[in-house]
Amino acid sequence: MCPWAWGSEPAFRRLRTALAGRVRWRRAYAILFDDEDDPAPDPAAETAYYAGYVERISAHTRAPRAARLSRVAASSWPSSLVAGAAELQGTEVAERVLRRLRETVFVLGEPADTLEAAVAATRGVPGLDPDRLRADAAASGVLERVRADRAEARRPVPEVLSVHSGSPHPGTAKETPDGGYRYALPTLLLRAPAGYRAVPGWRSYETYAAAFDELCPGLLGPSAPLSPAEALERHRSLTGPERQLLAEGAWPPPGAVRRETGNGPLWLHPDEASAYPVPPEIPAAPL
Repeated sequence: MCPWAWGSEPAFRRLRTALAGRVRWRRAYAILFDDEDDPAPDPAAETAYYAGYVERISAHTRAPRAARLSRVAASSWPSSLVAGAAELQGTEVAERVLRRLRETVFVLGEPADTLEAAVAATRGVPGLDPDRLRADAAASGVLERVRADRAEARRPVPEVLSVHSGSPHPGTAKETPDGGYRYALPTLLLRAPAGYRAVPGWRSYETYAAAFDELCPGLLGPSAPLSPAEALERHRSLTGPERQLLAEGAWPPPGAVRRETGNGPLWLHPDEASAYPVPPEIPAAPL
């Protein structure tokens, strides 16, 4: 649910493609909106402020934002539990489920902040068993995993406590209400026998590639971009920055479905578009 993490998806998707079979990826769900947070005294004012905050971030990342945000998410727990449960059904299913959950916030403007909403957002994901997803999301094993992720996110490595970078979001660790710190979102932590590297905040693909090369020289070799049709077939949903970084050739490919957002289009594979959640209607303002 973090707009900076959403804006980092083009670089992360390219990294996952370029490093397929050569690294093990593990996501840690840091819980941006916690159940322990105090409710806003004025939800409408909080939503207006947060929508402006997301808009300012999207000016840097060029990632889509919802034309209208209905509310600030009440909790990150339901989406995190559903995303964690989806991992039990395989990497491809998990990637598509997580993408749908992110798009509830940044495309539809209706955060999946309840278990029902999070499960509903996954309707039609290929290969997904929805009954198993619901059961696993409520199971103790997934709950303990996400609790462990939350705790890990609040034990940042020393290197991120003070960060100097030209990025508009350098990724310095955030203070928590209990006087501790948590990783800024997103943060990529690379671990290898030779040591580790932390790459916090919003960074370019080249910055991530340099960190990999420093830690494991030669691991990240050159990778050819996909054709537009191949990119849309693989990812099913592409933002403008993603299609520019991941695909090469005439755009859009045949059959691509364009969905407007508050900051440029989202491109959907036709099969994805047919199962995509319906955006809420925006009420007309009285004259």
